[in-house]
Amino acid sequence: MAKKTDIKKDLIDQLERNGVYGSHYLDLINDYMCLWDIKNKLIRDIKERGVSVKYQNGTNQFGYKKNDSISELNKTNAQMLKILNELGLKASSMEAAVDDDEEM
Repeated sequence: MAKKTDIKKDLIDQLERNGVYGSHYLDLINDYMCLWDIKNKLIRDIKERGVSVKYQNGTNQFGYKKNDSISELNKTNAQMLKILNELGLKASSMEAAVDDDEEM
């Protein structure tokens, strides 16, 4: 299972191999890694609560609604891809693994 530090190191290594240097690029990688944490928490939430969640607005008013984590996961993934594209990088094969050491 991939660790956060391994993914970050891989992204930095790709930048260096491409001859790209600078604090701006490292800051974008840090943004990417923050989104990576969020992505993993959203995935964990979907696994735990499912695609629909129960709500209750009052004593007799309740039902099920879609889990908002699904749409947020899609938005987060899209933003991560934009950052990679801006950096001229490709996602590592390590991306598929979720870091279970991260707390929710």
